[in-house]
Amino acid sequence: MSNPFDYLNSINVTKKNMMRGSENDELAEKGYNAFLVNRGLSYFQDTVALANEMNLRADLDNKLQYEFLLNLVRQRKRFSKWHKKDENKKIDLIAEHYKCSQRKALEIINTLTKEQVDTICQKMLKGKDL
Repeated sequence: MSNPFDYLNSINVTKKNMMRGSENDELAEKGYNAFLVNRGLSYFQDTVALANEMNLRADLDNKLQYEFLLNLVRQRKRFSKWHKKDENKKIDLIAEHYKCSQRKALEIINTLTKEQVDTICQKMLKGKDL
């Protein structure tokens, strides 16, 4: 089974239809993740409108979405870093100290003073290598 990056590569660079001509057409269609492909295309000015159009028509079959993008996106190498959640060490330490979720720790850290946060972080960091 192919990963979403294979589909993005075929849409952007190779222009080879991964869902046609193979003995596993149904498997290829099931392996297509429209959300991740649209997200990958949304980072570029020349493909963001097409990705948005496919998001508006999420009810279409995977094959129709894939072939739409395959035929309309101009061939070009597109590389971008995917945005990931920022890690905040202080929030992690607060969550560990109070044994709560990251979201709850964020609420807690906003109610504490800087000195209280620093004290908790120092206590939690004892014996840890960072």
